[in-house]
Amino acid sequence: MNDDSIKDALRMMPYGFYAITSKSGDEVNAMVANWVSQVSFDPRLISLGLQKTSFTHGLVESGRVFTINIFKAADADKIKPFTKGRAKNPDKMQQASYQPAPETGCPVLDGAAAYVECRVQRIVDIGGDHDLVVGEVVGAEVFKPGDAGDSLSLPDLGWSYAG
Repeated sequence: MNDDSIKDALRMMPYGFYAITSKSGDEVNAMVANWVSQVSFDPRLISLGLQKTSFTHGLVESGRVFTINIFKAADADKIKPFTKGRAKNPDKMQQASYQPAPETGCPVLDGAAAYVECRVQRIVDIGGDHDLVVGEVVGAEVFKPGDAGDSLSLPDLGWSYAG
């Protein structure tokens, strides 16, 4: 097996595309992510692959909360302002329209179809460039009902973040 085959196979795996919001003290942030999955029914747990060098990693580590903002494919334009990192767009949250989630205070971005609030249970250093963050779901709301096929994914944007 060569590296190109591995990359090609990994890129065949479907991924959603979400805005992850975080809060620590008065500081808030939003970033995009796609390595997100439910990993337990009881308790309801979500895993998030979070790049160690991201600004959000520091907020999640200190604030111990994050929210997954889920968008519909038809609303892809609403997530695009959060695709640039904090270093390239330091004022993105000043320009963002959002409300604080009731359980965690993390931003719920206007235009999201739904959100899921999580309290961090564990951050696992898996030895790579991302940590595995496990959060317990403590709240959620659906604004625009639909099914998984309606939700924004990387193929909807023609992007890939795998391999």
